[in-house]
Amino acid sequence: MRKILHVDCDCFYAAVEMRDNPSLANVPIAVGGQADQRGVIATSNYVARRYGVRSAMPTAHALRLCPQLKVIRPDFPRYRAVSREIQAIFHELTDIVEPLSLDEAYLDISDVERFKGSGTWMAQWLKHTIKARTGITVSVGVAPNRFLAKIASDWRKPDGLFVLTPSECDDFIAALDVRYLPGVGPSTRGRLEDMGITTCLQLREVSLSTLLDRFGRFGQRLYELARGIDERPVESVHVRKSISVETTYPQDIVGQDDCWQALQTLIIRLQERVAHHGSPRLRKLFVKIRFDDFTHTTMETLDHQMTDSRFRELFEQAWQRRSRPVRLLGVGVRLAEQEDPHQLSLFPTGSA
Repeated sequence: MRKILHVDCDCFYAAVEMRDNPSLANVPIAVGGQADQRGVIATSNYVARRYGVRSAMPTAHALRLCPQLKVIRPDFPRYRAVSREIQAIFHELTDIVEPLSLDEAYLDISDVERFKGSGTWMAQWLKHTIKARTGITVSVGVAPNRFLAKIASDWRKPDGLFVLTPSECDDFIAALDVRYLPGVGPSTRGRLEDMGITTCLQLREVSLSTLLDRFGRFGQRLYELARGIDERPVESVHVRKSISVETTYPQDIVGQDDCWQALQTLIIRLQERVAHHGSPRLRKLFVKIRFDDFTHTTMETLDHQMTDSRFRELFEQAWQRRSRPVRLLGVGVRLAEQEDPHQLSLFPTGSA
């Protein structure tokens, strides 16, 4: 049985800004684009979140919710430098590390013998060491698989630690609200509620054939997650064919302009991820949309440069196929073939 950690920095970009300017610690701040340029929020600190400021929100709307909000332009070189320090600490514990972005990673500690093999002690060491060396707080989830470790890291944010032992997993999952399952947004949740399902225990009572009939391929995933099944390994080194970012939104996005604003946040995150992987050669750009009726479409084009204008063209073409409320947006790049199979290691030498 695996032992997995999911480590997530708390409001990472904002945390770096507060660390470097302590006067910001108790005021509402957000990192993102400017309101007069139709910017969007990348992240906010917890003071701002009390006003309802959230990532992917238009900056203009965030300022209406919190007029005293201080909006800071992103400084990705500085964020990448802090991320490298944190990643180095991960590798002091295990070589099996799979970062998802600058501020989030999975660690497989199944065979680690330090700390008497205790996942709890390893998580405590990581939290203490990262805070002491970088000034950044992290939340950590410990569980037998990726799915549960991810949920556990969110369970007691910020500065949280939540451990799910194998003997605790079944009861925890049975009582879990289906809204915590990855991929279950408001539309899916509404359809499940129409079936009388609000918990994973109730979801387990539905046959696989019924779930496939109602939800297509996602029905298989629902069936597995309700039982805590997730066999995906932590992959420390592999050749990437694409890099992408996507988000399922708490509420469906209705208009084309609002969708484009939300997509701009994802483009910023995508640029950061591509830089993190050593700025590999690009072959294609693509945009993905999943509508409220669960239909989805992807538009892509040959291009080796990421520009807002090209992504906007793809988005508008994809939008016109359905012109319906949107529950998920994604943006990504497909990569050119690499001569060195290790060039796209998740920690390439000298990369951000």
